[in-house]
Amino acid sequence: MAQHRKNRRSSQVKIKTWTVGIAVLALVASPAYAEIDLGQLSYDQDVVPVGCDSCGGSDSCCGDTCCGGGGCGCGVGGGGLFSGMGPGYLEGMSLSSALGISRFDVGGWTQFGYHDQQTPLSTVRGDTRAFNDVPKNLNLQQQWFYIGKEADGSNGLGFGFRADFIYGTDAQKTQSFSNPTNSFDEGFDHGVYGWAIPQLYGEVAMGDLSVKVGHFFTLAGYEVIPATGNFFYSHALTMFNSEPFTHTGVLGTYTGFENMTLYGGWTLGWDTGFDQVQSGNSYLGGFAVNLLDSVSLNVINTYGNFGKISAPGANSDYSHSIVIDVTMTDRVNYVFQTDYLGIEGPGGVGITETLGINQYLFYKYSDIVSFGTRLEWWRNDGVSNNEITTGANVKLLNNLVIRPEVRKDWVPATGFDEDMFAFDFILTY
Repeated sequence: MAQHRKNRRSSQVKIKTWTVGIAVLALVASPAYAEIDLGQLSYDQDVVPVGCDSCGGSDSCCGDTCCGGGGCGCGVGGGGLFSGMGPGYLEGMSLSSALGISRFDVGGWTQFGYHDQQTPLSTVRGDTRAFNDVPKNLNLQQQWFYIGKEADGSNGLGFGFRADFIYGTDAQKTQSFSNPTNSFDEGFDHGVYGWAIPQLYGEVAMGDLSVKVGHFFTLAGYEVIPATGNFFYSHALTMFNSEPFTHTGVLGTYTGFENMTLYGGWTLGWDTGFDQVQSGNSYLGGFAVNLLDSVSLNVINTYGNFGKISAPGANSDYSHSIVIDVTMTDRVNYVFQTDYLGIEGPGGVGITETLGINQYLFYKYSDIVSFGTRLEWWRNDGVSNNEITTGANVKLLNNLVIRPEVRKDWVPATGFDEDMFAFDFILTY
Protein backbone atom coordinates (compact mmCIF):
# COMPACT_ATOMS: atom_id res chain seq x y z
CA MET A 1 0.00 0.00 0.00
CA ALA A 2 2.74 2.44 0.86
CA GLN A 3 4.35 3.65 -2.31
CA HIS A 4 6.55 6.68 -3.11
CA ARG A 5 5.63 9.12 -0.34
CA LYS A 6 4.47 11.67 -2.93
CA ASN A 7 2.44 8.98 -4.66
CA ARG A 8 2.39 6.46 -1.89
CA ARG A 9 -0.94 4.75 -2.40
CA SER A 10 -1.35 4.78 -6.17
CA SER A 11 -1.60 0.98 -6.24
CA GLN A 12 -3.68 -0.73 -3.61
CA VAL A 13 -4.42 -4.31 -2.60
CA LYS A 14 -7.82 -5.23 -1.24
CA ILE A 15 -7.81 -6.83 2.17
CA LYS A 16 -11.00 -8.37 3.45
CA THR A 17 -10.06 -8.93 7.05
CA TRP A 18 -7.49 -7.82 9.53
CA THR A 19 -6.49 -8.86 13.00
CA VAL A 20 -4.64 -7.08 15.72
CA GLY A 21 -1.66 -8.66 17.38
CA ILE A 22 -0.24 -7.05 20.48
CA ALA A 23 3.54 -7.23 20.62
CA VAL A 24 5.03 -7.41 24.09
CA LEU A 25 7.73 -4.84 24.56
CA ALA A 26 10.71 -6.73 25.94
CA LEU A 27 13.28 -4.01 26.41
CA VAL A 28 16.08 -4.21 28.86
CA ALA A 29 19.36 -2.45 28.78
CA SER A 30 18.64 1.03 27.54
CA PRO A 31 15.22 2.60 27.65
CA ALA A 32 14.94 6.42 27.70
CA TYR A 33 12.72 9.03 29.20
CA ALA A 34 10.98 11.48 26.90
CA GLU A 35 10.86 14.35 29.33
CA ILE A 36 14.60 14.85 29.67
CA ASP A 37 15.42 18.46 28.81
CA LEU A 38 17.34 17.77 25.63
CA GLY A 39 15.41 20.04 23.37
CA GLN A 40 13.97 17.50 20.99
CA LEU A 41 12.29 15.06 23.29
CA SER A 42 8.87 16.37 24.15
CA TYR A 43 7.06 17.66 21.14
CA ASP A 44 4.87 14.62 21.55
CA GLN A 45 1.65 16.29 20.56
CA ASP A 46 -0.48 13.33 21.55
CA VAL A 47 0.64 12.39 25.02
CA VAL A 48 0.93 15.56 27.02
CA PRO A 49 -0.90 17.62 29.61
CA VAL A 50 -3.92 18.92 27.79
CA GLY A 51 -4.55 22.57 27.16
CA CYS A 52 -1.24 23.27 25.39
CA ASP A 53 -1.60 23.81 21.68
CA SER A 54 0.96 26.38 20.61
CA CYS A 55 3.10 23.88 18.71
CA GLY A 56 0.63 22.37 16.32
CA GLY A 57 -0.90 19.94 18.80
CA SER A 58 -0.87 19.51 22.54
CA ASP A 59 2.54 20.45 23.88
CA SER A 60 4.14 18.84 26.88
CA CYS A 61 6.02 21.99 27.81
CA CYS A 62 3.17 24.42 28.33
CA GLY A 63 4.73 27.65 29.45
CA ASP A 64 8.14 26.96 27.92
CA THR A 65 9.14 30.26 26.35
CA CYS A 66 10.53 28.57 23.26
CA CYS A 67 7.79 26.00 22.87
CA GLY A 68 7.03 27.65 19.52
CA GLY A 69 10.21 26.13 18.15
CA GLY A 70 8.53 22.77 17.98
CA GLY A 71 10.31 21.24 20.93
CA CYS A 72 10.02 21.34 24.67
CA GLY A 73 13.02 23.12 26.12
CA CYS A 74 14.52 23.91 22.71
CA GLY A 75 17.90 23.04 24.12
CA VAL A 76 17.87 25.75 26.78
CA GLY A 77 18.38 25.40 30.48
CA GLY A 78 20.98 23.23 32.13
CA GLY A 79 24.42 22.41 30.87
CA GLY A 80 25.72 19.85 28.42
CA LEU A 81 28.60 17.42 28.45
CA PHE A 82 30.99 20.06 27.07
CA SER A 83 29.32 23.19 28.40
CA GLY A 84 31.82 25.95 29.13
CA MET A 85 34.58 24.28 27.07
CA GLY A 86 33.74 25.81 23.69
CA PRO A 87 32.92 29.23 22.24
CA GLY A 88 30.36 30.93 24.44
CA TYR A 89 28.51 32.40 21.49
CA LEU A 90 27.60 28.92 20.20
CA GLU A 91 25.99 27.75 23.42
CA GLY A 92 24.19 31.01 24.00
CA MET A 93 23.18 31.78 20.42
CA SER A 94 19.64 33.00 19.85
CA LEU A 95 18.16 33.92 16.50
CA SER A 96 15.64 36.28 18.01
CA SER A 97 18.38 38.11 19.92
CA ALA A 98 20.63 38.27 16.87
CA LEU A 99 17.81 39.80 14.83
CA GLY A 100 16.67 42.03 17.66
CA ILE A 101 13.13 40.66 17.48
CA SER A 102 11.18 40.37 20.71
CA ARG A 103 7.61 40.94 19.57
CA PHE A 104 7.40 37.58 17.78
CA ASP A 105 8.63 34.04 18.47
CA VAL A 106 11.60 33.55 16.14
CA GLY A 107 14.05 30.67 16.04
CA GLY A 108 15.14 27.49 14.35
CA TRP A 109 17.57 24.62 14.31
CA THR A 110 20.14 22.90 12.13
CA GLN A 111 20.19 19.10 11.85
CA PHE A 112 22.95 17.06 10.20
CA GLY A 113 22.51 13.29 10.01
CA TYR A 114 24.22 10.13 8.79
CA HIS A 115 22.79 6.65 8.17
CA ASP A 116 24.55 3.70 6.57
CA GLN A 117 21.40 2.12 5.07
CA GLN A 118 18.15 3.35 3.56
CA THR A 119 15.15 3.25 5.86
CA PRO A 120 12.37 1.02 4.47
CA LEU A 121 10.32 1.41 2.40
CA SER A 122 12.94 3.37 0.48
CA THR A 123 14.70 1.18 -2.10
CA VAL A 124 16.59 3.68 -4.27
CA ARG A 125 18.75 6.57 -3.13
CA GLY A 126 16.66 9.73 -2.94
CA ASP A 127 13.35 8.08 -3.85
CA THR A 128 11.50 9.99 -1.04
CA ARG A 129 9.87 6.78 0.25
CA ALA A 130 11.38 7.35 3.68
CA PHE A 131 12.92 10.29 5.50
CA ASN A 132 16.36 8.68 5.59
CA ASP A 133 16.80 7.77 1.93
CA VAL A 134 20.26 9.28 1.19
CA PRO A 135 22.65 6.86 2.91
CA LYS A 136 26.40 7.00 3.53
CA ASN A 137 26.52 10.82 3.45
CA LEU A 138 26.49 13.42 6.20
CA ASN A 139 23.39 15.29 5.07
CA LEU A 140 21.84 18.59 6.02
CA GLN A 141 18.43 17.17 6.83
CA GLN A 142 16.65 20.12 8.38
CA GLN A 143 17.61 23.76 8.21
CA TRP A 144 14.53 25.10 9.94
CA PHE A 145 13.32 28.62 10.63
CA TYR A 146 10.06 29.74 12.18
CA ILE A 147 8.32 32.95 13.11
CA GLY A 148 5.03 33.26 14.93
CA LYS A 149 2.94 34.74 17.68
CA GLU A 150 0.66 32.80 20.00
CA ALA A 151 -3.00 33.77 19.94
CA ASP A 152 -3.72 34.71 23.57
CA GLY A 153 -7.43 34.71 24.34
CA SER A 154 -7.13 35.02 28.11
CA ASN A 155 -8.07 38.71 28.06
CA GLY A 156 -10.56 38.75 25.22
CA LEU A 157 -9.97 38.38 21.50
CA GLY A 158 -6.39 37.46 20.60
CA PHE A 159 -4.70 36.99 17.24
CA GLY A 160 -1.66 34.99 16.22
CA PHE A 161 0.09 33.32 13.31
CA ARG A 162 2.80 30.81 12.48
CA ALA A 163 5.13 30.26 9.50
CA ASP A 164 7.74 27.47 9.24
CA PHE A 165 10.34 27.05 6.51
CA ILE A 166 12.65 24.07 5.97
CA TYR A 167 15.53 23.33 3.61
CA GLY A 168 17.29 19.96 3.45
CA THR A 169 16.85 16.32 2.53
CA ASP A 170 13.70 16.12 4.68
CA ALA A 171 11.97 18.93 2.81
CA GLN A 172 10.72 16.91 -0.16
CA LYS A 173 8.93 14.56 2.21
CA THR A 174 7.37 17.54 3.98
CA GLN A 175 6.07 19.40 0.94
CA SER A 176 2.36 19.48 0.06
CA PHE A 177 2.80 16.61 -2.36
CA SER A 178 -0.94 16.09 -2.69
CA ASN A 179 -0.96 19.38 -4.61
CA PRO A 180 -0.45 19.69 -8.38
CA THR A 181 3.27 19.92 -9.23
CA ASN A 182 4.74 23.39 -8.66
CA SER A 183 1.71 24.46 -6.62
CA PHE A 184 2.43 26.01 -3.20
CA ASP A 185 5.70 24.33 -2.09
CA GLU A 186 5.39 21.16 -4.20
CA GLY A 187 8.30 21.01 -6.63
CA PHE A 188 10.71 23.28 -4.72
CA ASP A 189 13.44 20.67 -5.25
CA HIS A 190 17.19 20.75 -5.76
CA GLY A 191 18.38 17.19 -6.29
CA VAL A 192 17.82 15.27 -3.05
CA TYR A 193 17.45 18.62 -1.29
CA GLY A 194 14.50 20.96 -1.37
CA TRP A 195 12.38 23.61 0.33
CA ALA A 196 9.07 23.25 2.13
CA ILE A 197 6.61 25.41 4.06
CA PRO A 198 5.04 22.92 6.48
CA GLN A 199 3.05 25.55 8.39
CA LEU A 200 1.48 28.82 7.32
CA TYR A 201 -1.62 29.76 9.30
CA GLY A 202 -3.41 32.46 11.22
CA GLU A 203 -5.05 31.92 14.58
CA VAL A 204 -7.72 33.62 16.65
CA ALA A 205 -8.51 32.85 20.30
CA MET A 206 -11.03 33.91 22.90
CA GLY A 207 -11.20 32.32 26.32
CA ASP A 208 -10.89 28.55 26.07
CA LEU A 209 -11.49 28.42 22.31
CA SER A 210 -8.93 28.94 19.55
CA VAL A 211 -9.23 28.46 15.79
CA LYS A 212 -6.48 28.01 13.22
CA VAL A 213 -7.05 28.81 9.55
CA GLY A 214 -4.45 27.83 6.96
CA HIS A 215 -1.77 25.17 6.61
CA PHE A 216 -0.72 23.32 9.77
CA PHE A 217 0.76 20.09 11.16
CA THR A 218 -1.52 17.12 11.70
CA LEU A 219 -2.68 16.12 15.16
CA ALA A 220 -2.34 12.41 14.36
CA GLY A 221 0.43 10.20 15.67
CA TYR A 222 3.20 10.27 18.25
CA GLU A 223 6.22 11.15 16.11
CA VAL A 224 6.43 14.48 14.31
CA ILE A 225 8.29 16.12 11.42
CA PRO A 226 10.48 18.58 13.39
CA ALA A 227 13.71 16.87 14.42
CA THR A 228 13.45 18.67 17.75
CA GLY A 229 10.25 16.79 18.53
CA ASN A 230 11.38 13.17 18.50
CA PHE A 231 13.64 11.02 20.63
CA PHE A 232 14.87 8.95 17.67
CA TYR A 233 16.67 10.08 14.54
CA SER A 234 14.81 7.59 12.33
CA HIS A 235 11.03 7.40 12.04
CA ALA A 236 8.54 4.60 12.53
CA LEU A 237 7.10 2.96 9.41
CA THR A 238 3.63 3.79 10.71
CA MET A 239 4.39 7.49 10.97
CA PHE A 240 5.72 7.83 7.44
CA ASN A 241 3.29 5.55 5.59
CA SER A 242 0.00 5.56 7.52
CA GLU A 243 -0.36 9.12 8.85
CA PRO A 244 -0.80 12.54 7.29
CA PHE A 245 1.91 15.13 7.86
CA THR A 246 0.02 18.37 7.23
CA HIS A 247 -3.45 19.68 6.46
CA THR A 248 -4.93 22.85 5.06
CA GLY A 249 -8.23 23.99 6.48
CA VAL A 250 -9.80 25.11 9.75
CA LEU A 251 -9.09 23.57 13.16
CA GLY A 252 -10.70 24.47 16.47
CA THR A 253 -9.32 23.67 19.92
CA TYR A 254 -11.35 23.87 23.12
CA THR A 255 -9.73 23.63 26.58
CA GLY A 256 -12.69 24.50 28.79
CA PHE A 257 -13.04 21.05 30.35
CA GLU A 258 -10.86 19.97 33.24
CA ASN A 259 -8.07 17.63 32.11
CA MET A 260 -9.41 17.45 28.57
CA THR A 261 -8.83 19.18 25.23
CA LEU A 262 -11.19 18.79 22.28
CA TYR A 263 -10.22 19.19 18.61
CA GLY A 264 -12.47 19.54 15.59
CA GLY A 265 -12.12 20.90 12.09
CA TRP A 266 -12.35 20.53 8.33
CA THR A 267 -9.47 20.06 5.91
CA LEU A 268 -8.79 19.66 2.20
CA GLY A 269 -7.51 16.15 2.91
CA TRP A 270 -4.03 14.85 3.61
CA ASP A 271 -0.76 16.63 2.82
CA THR A 272 -2.20 19.33 0.63
CA GLY A 273 -1.51 23.03 0.26
CA PHE A 274 -4.23 25.44 -0.71
CA ASP A 275 -5.61 23.41 -3.63
CA GLN A 276 -8.52 21.00 -3.41
CA VAL A 277 -7.22 17.95 -5.25
CA GLN A 278 -9.61 15.16 -6.25
CA SER A 279 -12.43 16.64 -4.15
CA GLY A 280 -10.43 16.44 -0.92
CA ASN A 281 -12.90 17.05 1.90
CA SER A 282 -12.34 15.54 5.34
CA TYR A 283 -12.87 15.85 9.07
CA LEU A 284 -9.96 16.14 11.50
CA GLY A 285 -10.60 15.91 15.22
CA GLY A 286 -10.46 14.04 18.48
CA PHE A 287 -9.49 14.63 22.08
CA ALA A 288 -6.64 14.51 24.58
CA VAL A 289 -7.30 13.65 28.21
CA ASN A 290 -5.33 13.06 31.38
CA LEU A 291 -6.81 9.85 32.79
CA LEU A 292 -4.56 9.88 35.86
CA ASP A 293 -1.68 12.02 37.02
CA SER A 294 0.64 9.58 35.28
CA VAL A 295 -1.49 8.43 32.32
CA SER A 296 -2.65 10.44 29.31
CA LEU A 297 -4.68 9.39 26.28
CA ASN A 298 -4.91 11.02 22.86
CA VAL A 299 -7.34 9.90 20.14
CA ILE A 300 -7.30 11.59 16.73
CA ASN A 301 -9.15 10.55 13.59
CA THR A 302 -9.71 11.74 10.03
CA TYR A 303 -12.72 10.85 7.90
CA GLY A 304 -13.96 11.68 4.40
CA ASN A 305 -12.09 12.17 1.15
CA PHE A 306 -8.34 12.47 1.74
CA GLY A 307 -7.62 13.99 -1.67
CA LYS A 308 -4.87 12.61 -3.88
CA ILE A 309 -4.52 9.31 -2.02
CA SER A 310 -8.27 8.60 -2.21
CA ALA A 311 -10.08 6.87 -5.04
CA PRO A 312 -12.19 9.15 -7.28
CA GLY A 313 -15.53 9.80 -5.63
CA ALA A 314 -14.49 8.34 -2.28
CA ASN A 315 -16.12 9.92 0.76
CA SER A 316 -15.67 7.44 3.61
CA ASP A 317 -11.92 6.96 3.99
CA TYR A 318 -11.00 6.69 7.66
CA SER A 319 -7.98 6.75 9.96
CA HIS A 320 -7.39 6.89 13.68
CA SER A 321 -4.36 7.19 15.91
CA ILE A 322 -4.50 6.26 19.61
CA VAL A 323 -1.60 7.11 21.92
CA ILE A 324 -1.33 6.21 25.59
CA ASP A 325 1.49 7.71 27.63
CA VAL A 326 2.38 6.27 31.04
CA THR A 327 4.87 7.86 33.43
CA MET A 328 5.99 4.77 35.31
CA THR A 329 8.58 6.43 37.56
CA ASP A 330 10.50 9.69 37.66
CA ARG A 331 12.91 8.14 35.19
CA VAL A 332 10.89 5.61 33.18
CA ASN A 333 8.23 6.42 30.59
CA TYR A 334 6.21 4.01 28.42
CA VAL A 335 4.20 4.90 25.30
CA PHE A 336 1.78 2.71 23.36
CA GLN A 337 0.44 3.76 19.96
CA THR A 338 -1.85 2.06 17.48
CA ASP A 339 -2.91 3.43 14.07
CA TYR A 340 -5.47 2.21 11.59
CA LEU A 341 -5.99 3.48 8.03
CA GLY A 342 -8.71 2.35 5.62
CA ILE A 343 -8.95 3.63 2.03
CA GLU A 344 -12.00 2.57 0.02
CA GLY A 345 -11.50 1.33 -3.53
CA PRO A 346 -12.88 2.83 -6.77
CA GLY A 347 -16.63 3.05 -6.70
CA GLY A 348 -16.62 2.24 -3.00
CA VAL A 349 -15.81 -1.41 -3.70
CA GLY A 350 -13.20 -3.00 -1.44
CA ILE A 351 -10.96 -1.41 1.12
CA THR A 352 -7.21 -1.14 1.57
CA GLU A 353 -5.96 -1.16 5.13
CA THR A 354 -2.81 -0.66 7.17
CA LEU A 355 -2.46 -1.30 10.87
CA GLY A 356 0.40 -0.36 13.15
CA ILE A 357 1.35 -0.99 16.77
CA ASN A 358 4.29 0.98 18.16
CA GLN A 359 5.71 0.78 21.67
CA TYR A 360 8.34 3.02 23.25
CA LEU A 361 10.25 2.72 26.50
CA PHE A 362 12.40 5.61 27.73
CA TYR A 363 14.84 5.92 30.58
CA LYS A 364 16.38 9.12 31.92
CA TYR A 365 19.85 8.28 33.15
CA SER A 366 20.81 11.89 33.92
CA ASP A 367 20.08 15.44 32.81
CA ILE A 368 22.62 14.90 30.02
CA VAL A 369 22.02 11.31 28.87
CA SER A 370 18.90 9.21 28.27
CA PHE A 371 18.20 5.98 26.44
CA GLY A 372 15.26 4.62 24.47
CA THR A 373 13.88 1.69 22.51
CA ARG A 374 11.08 1.54 19.95
CA LEU A 375 9.43 -1.73 18.89
CA GLU A 376 7.06 -1.63 15.90
CA TRP A 377 4.78 -3.98 14.04
CA TRP A 378 3.22 -2.51 10.89
CA ARG A 379 0.92 -4.47 8.57
CA ASN A 380 0.71 -3.23 4.99
CA ASP A 381 -1.03 -5.00 2.10
CA GLY A 382 -1.31 -8.09 4.28
CA VAL A 383 2.45 -8.21 4.97
CA SER A 384 3.85 -7.77 8.47
CA ASN A 385 6.84 -5.42 8.76
CA ASN A 386 8.87 -5.25 11.97
CA GLU A 387 11.50 -2.91 13.33
CA ILE A 388 13.28 -2.32 16.60
CA THR A 389 15.39 0.77 17.29
CA THR A 390 17.59 1.46 20.29
CA GLY A 391 19.38 4.73 20.82
CA ALA A 392 20.55 7.47 23.13
CA ASN A 393 20.28 11.23 23.43
CA VAL A 394 23.35 13.05 24.71
CA LYS A 395 23.30 16.77 25.39
CA LEU A 396 26.73 18.06 24.29
CA LEU A 397 25.85 21.70 24.98
CA ASN A 398 22.65 23.14 26.34
CA ASN A 399 21.51 23.62 22.74
CA LEU A 400 23.41 20.84 20.94
CA VAL A 401 22.31 17.19 21.03
CA ILE A 402 23.67 14.03 19.40
CA ARG A 403 21.30 11.08 18.82
CA PRO A 404 23.07 7.79 17.92
CA GLU A 405 20.93 4.72 17.24
CA VAL A 406 20.96 1.19 15.87
CA ARG A 407 17.93 -0.12 14.01
CA LYS A 408 16.88 -3.52 12.71
CA ASP A 409 14.10 -4.05 10.13
CA TRP A 410 12.84 -7.47 9.11
CA VAL A 411 9.94 -8.84 7.02
CA PRO A 412 9.48 -12.62 7.47
CA ALA A 413 7.23 -12.97 4.42
CA THR A 414 9.88 -11.65 2.03
CA GLY A 415 13.07 -12.57 3.88
CA PHE A 416 14.11 -8.92 4.16
CA ASP A 417 16.55 -8.32 7.03
CA GLU A 418 18.53 -5.11 7.50
CA ASP A 419 20.67 -3.55 10.22
CA MET A 420 21.32 0.18 10.25
CA PHE A 421 23.53 2.50 12.25
CA ALA A 422 22.71 6.19 12.33
CA PHE A 423 23.30 9.41 14.24
CA ASP A 424 22.55 13.09 13.97
CA PHE A 425 23.37 16.44 15.57
CA ILE A 426 20.77 19.11 16.30
CA LEU A 427 21.74 22.69 17.12
CA THR A 428 18.83 24.87 18.25
CA TYR A 429 18.78 28.66 18.44
